[in-house]
Amino acid sequence: MADIPVEIGLFPLSGILLLPRGKLPLNVFEPRYVALVEDALASHRLIGMIQPFRRGENRDTDPEEDAEDVPPLYSIGCLGRITSFTEREDGTFAVTLSGVARFRVLRETGLRRGYRQARIDVSSFVGDLSEIPSAPFDREKLLDSLRRYFRHKGLSARWSAIEQMRDDVLLVTLPMICPFPPAEKQALLDAGSLTDRVRVLQMLLDLSGSGEEGPPS
Repeated sequence: MADIPVEIGLFPLSGILLLPRGKLPLNVFEPRYVALVEDALASHRLIGMIQPFRRGENRDTDPEEDAEDVPPLYSIGCLGRITSFTEREDGTFAVTLSGVARFRVLRETGLRRGYRQARIDVSSFVGDLSEIPSAPFDREKLLDSLRRYFRHKGLSARWSAIEQMRDDVLLVTLPMICPFPPAEKQALLDAGSLTDRVRVLQMLLDLSGSGEEGPPS
């Protein structure tokens, strides 16, 4: 807890989910987010991943918002620590973030070098910093629902790799890789416990894959 700053730079990305213990690769090219990465590398290496909130929006958005577009944000995000990076000759970055803990935005504190900053609180999510708790769940039911979901969406997967994942890895990886809409991604992030996350994930897979044998809704 002492290593987590009270103010953090924010990287708003719609439809992108980072969970504690997850790994998120990012291609960073917009100047303000290049500045965010530079500042994080020079200090605590932490970046606040969070989704912009667009009321009533159903379309996909450009991952890096327009420079003058400052939509409101969801209240909960996830801290990511830069655990690997490559700086290209043109000054852009390829980075990998490792999820540390969720945070709640208390208030935004303005811009720094073009990127948004906020005071945050992680006290509600101290469990994210400890060993992952056990969460009994029906693994075969979840994987069966995942297969139906992938077929319905026309997605392919390395099933042998998925089937060999440990339970804790599976419950971090699946919510991050499934292309759920932003609001559904947020519901997975907001889930209060691992058991709640399993319940939300199972529900989303079943709802999204239920139309497999009928016309798309």
